[in-house]
Amino acid sequence: MMSDEQLVQDVLRGDNQAYEDLVLKHQHKIFTLAYRCMGDEDDAYAMAQEAMIKAYRSLHSFKGRSSFSTWLYRITINVCLDEIRRRKRRIIPFSLNQLLAAADGDEVQKDIVDESLAADQLYEQKELFLYIQQALNELRPEYRMAIVLRDMMGLSYHEIAIVFNCNLGTVKSRINRARSEMKKKLNERELLS
Repeated sequence: MMSDEQLVQDVLRGDNQAYEDLVLKHQHKIFTLAYRCMGDEDDAYAMAQEAMIKAYRSLHSFKGRSSFSTWLYRITINVCLDEIRRRKRRIIPFSLNQLLAAADGDEVQKDIVDESLAADQLYEQKELFLYIQQALNELRPEYRMAIVLRDMMGLSYHEIAIVFNCNLGTVKSRINRARSEMKKKLNERELLS
């Protein structure tokens, strides 16, 4: 398989198939990132599509100072942040139909089926997933996106700093605060159980 850098060069020379190859190579991770940032499947599809369109239009500005995927994550984060800012005052309901589980960060499955679990255990598992996603949605956008990039997408602190265009200290601070808030929310849930 060709490297991202080679595919980018081919796209810049007018090879549309090369861009399709780039999209296919990164679409699952971009969707997963958008879903974790937005908390809604339909919004995630829209944001992922908008991010890929913006990437195509801005491809000439990709200088290769970071990996193509890091550059693409930054575009996706910015698209999601822009949409969150547009909706700042609007409350979005959360429903069971929005349940998605990222199996390994790449593939998204709609239904979680584990034959070994009883119905009540499956229900508890789905309930916990919904609670975690809802807690993520309640975080400030920059905290949510930092923790998603680190703990769910597996980016290094340095890569996250590139995505956010900020220093390592800021990244570490955002992740620490996000984890603290998530821990507090999960502890509150334990007390309610």
